[in-house]
Amino acid sequence: MASRPPESPEDVARARWVVINIVRVAGVVMVIVGILGVEGYFAYPEIAAYVLIAAGVFDIFVVPLLLARKWRSPPE
Repeated sequence: MASRPPESPEDVARARWVVINIVRVAGVVMVIVGILGVEGYFAYPEIAAYVLIAAGVFDIFVVPLLLARKWRSPPE
């Protein structure tokens, strides 16, 4: 079997940056779907819409910070 070449630090950083931005976009989508649920465009309970909004706000503001802290490079 062929072995994979080692990943460069730039590739790892780019992949982590992409993941953080996907999490943010997913949070924005959850907030929008939650707002549409509150306004009655989707047929699900109103409490579910508020939970979606709260989870989306958490995904936008808190999760990227947690991921960045977890992936922070050790001081040299």
